[in-house]
Amino acid sequence: MITYLEGVLRESLPTQAVIEVHGVGYEVFIPLSSYDRLPPPGQTVRLLTHLVVREDAHILFGFASAEERDLFRLLVNRVSGVGPKLALAVLSGMDVRRFKAAVVDSDIAAIAKISGLGKKTAERIVLELKDKLGVAAAWEAADASREPAAGTRAANDAILALIALGYKQAVAAKAVREVAKGDAAAGTELIVREALKLLL
Repeated sequence: MITYLEGVLRESLPTQAVIEVHGVGYEVFIPLSSYDRLPPPGQTVRLLTHLVVREDAHILFGFASAEERDLFRLLVNRVSGVGPKLALAVLSGMDVRRFKAAVVDSDIAAIAKISGLGKKTAERIVLELKDKLGVAAAWEAADASREPAAGTRAANDAILALIALGYKQAVAAKAVREVAKGDAAAGTELIVREALKLLL
């Protein structure tokens, strides 16, 4: 599994980028949210990646943040009828925080406005993700304008990451609580690593 690429950005378009790593150019498909955060060509860039293996191709998808990649994986792995292209369309059409809040609030109309999605797909997304996003997005739905404490946000993001890896929400939340109890200032990556030790 290729988890990230770090190299020189050679080309960038709103839908894809080419990153040169030690003389090899990797074509990576990206959402608009990640394109907006790319440096000018010729500069060093680091993108988190998700590799999709098909009979006829190996396709890399790239993301500027872990929360984008986690949501992409959640959509592809947990929502029937949503493949990588549609998942990218979701990330391009709405930022992660607003999307999570829309799912928790069952705001089907807002999700259906995303290009490439219809009302039926939006309903399916809400139905299949609402429970999985509940804990991780509760603070966003309650008050999207108020930032949570850094530790709370890291814990919420860690729960979402574990859910994306296939753990049930209750199990993920319990493991994260255990880890966060020991280190309230821990970042998302550390919490996920320590939680996985408890779960494996």
